[in-house]
Amino acid sequence: MENKMSKMKFILADIILINLAYILAFYIRFDTMISRQFLAYIPKYLENAIYITLMKVAIFYYFDMYKTMWKYASITELLNIVAAVVLSNTVVISFLFARQENFPRSIYVIATLLDLALIGGLRFSFRTFKIDELFNKFDSVEKKKIMIIGAGDAAALVIREFRNHVQLRSEPVAIIDDNKNKHGKIINGVKVVGGREDILEAAEKYNVDEIVIAIPSASRKDISDIIEICKQTRCKLKILPGYYELIDGKVSIKKIRDVDISDVLGREEIKTDLGQISSYIANKSVMVTGGGGSIGSELCRQIAAYGPKELIIFDIYENSAYDIQNELKRTYSNLNLKVLIGSIRDKDRLEEILKEEKPDVIFHAAAHKHVPLMEDSPKEAIKNNIFGTLNLAQLSDKYGVEKFVMISTDKAVNPTNIMGATKRVCEMIIQSLNANSSTEYVAVRFGNVLGSNGSVIPLFKKQIEEGGPVTVTHEDIIRYFMTIPEAVQLVIQAGAMANGGEIFILDMGEPVKIMDLAKDLIRLSGFEPDVDIPIKVTGLRPGEKLYEELLLDEEGISNTKHDKIFIGKPTFTDYSLLLKSLDNLEALLKDGTQEELINQVKVIVPTYKDNEEVNGKIIRDSEKSACN
Repeated sequence: MENKMSKMKFILADIILINLAYILAFYIRFDTMISRQFLAYIPKYLENAIYITLMKVAIFYYFDMYKTMWKYASITELLNIVAAVVLSNTVVISFLFARQENFPRSIYVIATLLDLALIGGLRFSFRTFKIDELFNKFDSVEKKKIMIIGAGDAAALVIREFRNHVQLRSEPVAIIDDNKNKHGKIINGVKVVGGREDILEAAEKYNVDEIVIAIPSASRKDISDIIEICKQTRCKLKILPGYYELIDGKVSIKKIRDVDISDVLGREEIKTDLGQISSYIANKSVMVTGGGGSIGSELCRQIAAYGPKELIIFDIYENSAYDIQNELKRTYSNLNLKVLIGSIRDKDRLEEILKEEKPDVIFHAAAHKHVPLMEDSPKEAIKNNIFGTLNLAQLSDKYGVEKFVMISTDKAVNPTNIMGATKRVCEMIIQSLNANSSTEYVAVRFGNVLGSNGSVIPLFKKQIEEGGPVTVTHEDIIRYFMTIPEAVQLVIQAGAMANGGEIFILDMGEPVKIMDLAKDLIRLSGFEPDVDIPIKVTGLRPGEKLYEELLLDEEGISNTKHDKIFIGKPTFTDYSLLLKSLDNLEALLKDGTQEELINQVKVIVPTYKDNEEVNGKIIRDSEKSACN
């Protein structure tokens, strides 16, 4: 109702209440409306009523009393009303004394108190009595029933937010909290009905449609455990982000988001050595290739926070580069930012940039990465990934780049596709060139990142929105997952640790079965797998492996001082031999067949096998284990 009441309606209401307050003040002072004194003063008041009214309305306007959204009113707004009423009555008293129109002193006191009651009461009725909600109760549209997990300050704020946003048609009906001392207590009119063991029963009893997890202080492990229980309810799941995500510390409806798969994984926040990172990025010129992509753009965001002397974004796709440019300009107004368009295949363009900009550090994230697409276009994978990296790595040596950090992938380990094989060649370029250069070359190897362009998560979400089916290539396929910010934090940290020649391997946690991932996403969306949303097994795609590895057998592994970063020892350092092999590969790009190209890559990467051969062995071994 408040939204519909215009400023003019409030002014008209105040005009009535201001005059009513004085008439009531005379009535209270003289006990009756027909007394001689009452009848004597009223005409005198009416002669000045227009001046009194205009002065008070003007002062109320000055105090923003016609702009405030009163259903959100707090102690601040109450004090504002008191100040406006006291000041306006002081001005009126001064005005009347100046005109020598004096009333009994008690009239001014009573009128002031009545102003507070009437003017303030009107406004606070929108908050205290929820006038808009009373009207909404006659609405025939059914509301969503909300259950809130957590009975703390955040829950109280969430309940208030739902009530203040009646357009959401959501009604909190129950609260869950593990603290037994809170059971049976009521928060903002909603009862705490039990602990996490009561979630399923409460969801059924209160016909809950949606669950909101409102425990911003909880660990990710706790959140993951709670989500596991909530998934069984068939309710839509939402979550209030943790304190580390609530940058401004404010709880609002806008901050509540859908539960996503990163919440299910329950991985704790990465701890980084800020001092060590700053030492090689702060006040340095840093270049990010593929800076508009999923990993590249997050690299730019995090690098910008460390105060580089200059940040150079290099990408062939102008739209994505433009997006991250605008974002960084908004967030870091003092950042010295340069966005350059070009391809890593174009050695002349790269040389022009490195000669002019002289970057101190390069993060190389530009690559073709989509496995099935590269299986159909192997020449493009070879040109871009292998020779693009070779161009950049050689020019980095030529122009004295201090540190070169390349993004690699778990698909480079015993690859079964051309994309993975080309990334393995990139690792070999990095390791062999490091032995012949003053530049420190390193690679950072990790698995899939949640939500990146082309990853399975956005695909599943879109399929669920469309009503299914959700497509999984094989019932037993597994992958390692990490969030984009988490992966990038570790990439930057690994760069700080680098001495040159290492392949850093990130701890990806436990592997995830893609079939389980699909079922989790369906349940998180409030549906039942294979009941509401079907799951369809489509068969492995070209080049796809049932499982990925993070380490070659011969690499071994050693720890670093960071518990989520490991080092694989160098396995290839013969730069001249590699260049000869790459010369042969480049010749085949011009004149050879696709089969000859693939065979040459297999010569360079002996662990490159056909995916049918690798997957067939995995399935046979699995069947033997099951029989035993």
